[in-house]
Amino acid sequence: MEKREFILDGLNCANCANKIEKMANNINGVNSANLDFMNKKLKVEIDINGNSELVVKEIKGIVDKIEPDVKV
Repeated sequence: MEKREFILDGLNCANCANKIEKMANNINGVNSANLDFMNKKLKVEIDINGNSELVVKEIKGIVDKIEPDVKV
């Protein structure tokens, strides 16, 4: 299992954070995703058989779709 942590700079919407977390948990190859809204950190556990770079790309796409002004 590989662990990744993303800082979501500029995330100010708790509802949007919840959507990002839910969608990240649905990515193929992700074992778990947990977004700490107070610290603006998304912690993701990626299956060792998954393509971590593809997961990263999908997470960035999700954040861009929900909150275009947030920087990952």
